[in-house]
Amino acid sequence: MVNEPAHAPLLSLVVPVHGVEAYLYQCLESIRADIPADETDAVELIAVDDASPDRCGEMLRSYAADRSGIRVVHLTRNVGLGLARNAGLDVATGRYVWFVDSDDWLPPGTIPAVLDRLRQHEPDVLLLDHLRVHEDGRREVDASSHLLRDVPGVVRLADRPQLLRVQHTAWNKVVRRSFLDELGLRFHAGWYEDIPFSHPLLIGAEKISVLDRVCYLYRRGRQGAITSTRSGRHFDAFDQYERLMDWVRQRNLDEKLHADLFELMVNHYLVVVGNDDRLHPNLRRAFFRRVTEHYRRYLPSGGYAAPGGVPGLKHRLVGRGDYLAYAALRQAHRVT
Repeated sequence: MVNEPAHAPLLSLVVPVHGVEAYLYQCLESIRADIPADETDAVELIAVDDASPDRCGEMLRSYAADRSGIRVVHLTRNVGLGLARNAGLDVATGRYVWFVDSDDWLPPGTIPAVLDRLRQHEPDVLLLDHLRVHEDGRREVDASSHLLRDVPGVVRLADRPQLLRVQHTAWNKVVRRSFLDELGLRFHAGWYEDIPFSHPLLIGAEKISVLDRVCYLYRRGRQGAITSTRSGRHFDAFDQYERLMDWVRQRNLDEKLHADLFELMVNHYLVVVGNDDRLHPNLRRAFFRRVTEHYRRYLPSGGYAAPGGVPGLKHRLVGRGDYLAYAALRQAHRVT
């Protein structure tokens, strides 16, 4: 059962929860403790228990019972991160929505800064900076964070095309709910669910604002996280990119944007195929073969600007379907 709020808040934070009892309290408290006393009516927190196999469901019931401003949705079966986000979105009433993963957390001062920027710029999408936090406590700036620097006021992607290269996740974007509905965007089942969600947001937005401060702490290396789990489910990435490219084709985007997306797709595939934490060696050749199929299917008619150096060589080997040469190149760079 979900209790409806008596007002429409400015911001809904949707937190899908599954198998994170060691981190859940930190996540929830980082949100609630950061809401100013005079802003409680402006924020709602929706936690979605995705049939968690541990104590998360019980923890959420207890947490919501003792505190105001939090609503809990309990799913009767595990549906996965993307569909659990949809379940939270279905009951969210805020003008803006922010998807926060339950093993991550927010640094102090984030909620006031986000609310202030939403009121100031009224963007379609608000982009946020983050830090990667490793299990040993080390904090690392993301490789794409520099792209968020010195973005004045409100822009479109055409004004700042480099924003397409910012980490393509849902959790670094606060989105105007009516804009999300206009685009008809929802999350799909499977891993890599952010791919057909995140890129269209930036492409379709008329007003993009950038909050150039660390607003999110992304936990790296957690056992059970997909980026550190060997599984054949990493092949889900192909379905997600097919959804993205179908969306692109239906909108007849300009060739430059198509080429940028194509390069990002190939780069992403190369990250996955080369990562021992994601793919068992027995699956690497089959994954590479699928990458080649997508390379040939989606290659822009006018070509694209492939990266230089070793990354560019990998692109060419993918295009030729030369797995043996790729494997030799990968091994050579692992031992140097």
